[in-house]
This record gives sequence, structure tokens and C-alpha cells, in this order.
Amino acid sequence: MAGHSHWAGIKHKKALIDAKRGKLWSKLSKAIIVAAKTGGGDLDMNIRLRAAVDAAKAVSMPKDNIARAIKKGTGELDGGNLDEIMYEGYGPGGVAVMCEVLTDNRNRTAPEIRKLFEMAGGKLGATGCVGWMFEKKGLFILSADKVDEDRLMEVSLEAGAEDIRRSGEKFEVFCPPDAYHAVGKALADAGIEPEVSELSLQPINTVALDADSARKVLKLMEALDDHDDVQNVSSNFNIPEDVMAAIEST
Repeated sequence: MAGHSHWAGIKHKKALIDAKRGKLWSKLSKAIIVAAKTGGGDLDMNIRLRAAVDAAKAVSMPKDNIARAIKKGTGELDGGNLDEIMYEGYGPGGVAVMCEVLTDNRNRTAPEIRKLFEMAGGKLGATGCVGWMFEKKGLFILSADKVDEDRLMEVSLEAGAEDIRRSGEKFEVFCPPDAYHAVGKALADAGIEPEVSELSLQPINTVALDADSARKVLKLMEALDDHDDVQNVSSNFNIPEDVMAAIEST
């Protein structure tokens, strides 16, 4: 199973838990604030804001919270002073890791992120050390048993998707960032509901992991994702199906 897809599935499950304790809403508010700050408050004109709002709605974040975050980003309300930072490094097994952060105190956040890498046997690197291994894409993940493949291909490709893959029991739909809104709307109009929809960094190539390295990498990914200032974590790991089965059985 491709690493980014597996991690997207784990994040989806974690989101349900995080939403219950309100932690995820704080992260999503930050994402909305920065998206509105950098691209304006119009959902139709700001693809990044649209993606952030879609993610917030997917976990039942109240409309008032969303509206307030947008206003903070556009300067109509105070509280929009956040720095956007991309941390890059290497995890166990030599995998590349990209960590998107929004913080109001980078002097606090940087050493905390560094420590999480080191505790997992990885190392935080310099800016640009692994960024060239990734590209921004829109990603939609759907259960294969809930959608007809031919119908999915027809709807997605007509809306601007560039690739549709089968990965185990899931379909993955990839599109350029500027087609994200159109593909998402086309799926919704067709009554097709993705389990995951996001704008994320996708690896150009992947690194296959054995069970030991896979466990360590997943532990690092979850530790980074649990950090309050971390918005998204991407990596280029690949966990073969037999290795994933072995991990899940222990």
C-alpha cells in the first residue's frame, strides 16, 4: 500500500477521535486563518481556503467557528498572526518527511519538532533537503465497494482529475491543485462521497519499508501529527501489503 494513502487513512480515523476532544478544530482553524490570510476570504477564488473549509466541515466544525477563522485571516478580527513553516527531514529507513506547521512562536516549535524526529531515530534537515521529492496534488480516497469504477473514472476525469488508482480496497483520485474544487464538486454532484479529500504533498517516488522501519515511521508520523502546531505530515514511504498485515496483526 502506498505510504501517503495509508497515512491518509490513518489521519482520517484519528480525525474522528481528535474532533471529539476538540483538538482537530484548533488545527483546522489555523489552516483556515492562513488560507484566508494568503488568498482572501472568497471560497470560489481561493482553492486552499476551499480545501481547509471542506476539511473542517467533514469533521462537523461549527459554521460560526469557520466564519470566525476566515475573518481572522482577512483581518476583520484579531488573532490571525501565524507563521507558516515547512520543516523537512529524514525518518527511520531513510524516508523523506515534510512537516507543514502553523505557529505563533517558531522559537518554541522548532526545537520541539527537532526532538520528535530525533526520538524516532530520524533527523531534521535543512530547508529544501527533501522538498524536491514531493509535488502538490489534490487527493480523494474512496472505498472501492461503495463506488463503481467506471462511473468514478467518468466523473473524475471529466472534472479535471489526472490519475485514478486502485490501492487495496480503496480508489485514489489525484488532480492538479487548481482542479481540486471542480473534482470535489463533480463527485458530490454525482452522489460520490470520498472518505478523504485534501490538498497534500505527494511523493514522486517511494521507499519500501520492512516491518521494523514501518513501525518506527508510523510512530514518527503520528507523533508529528499530534503536535498542536503541525497541520500536515507527508512522507515517501511505502508499506508492502504483507508487511502491513504483519504490523496490524501484532
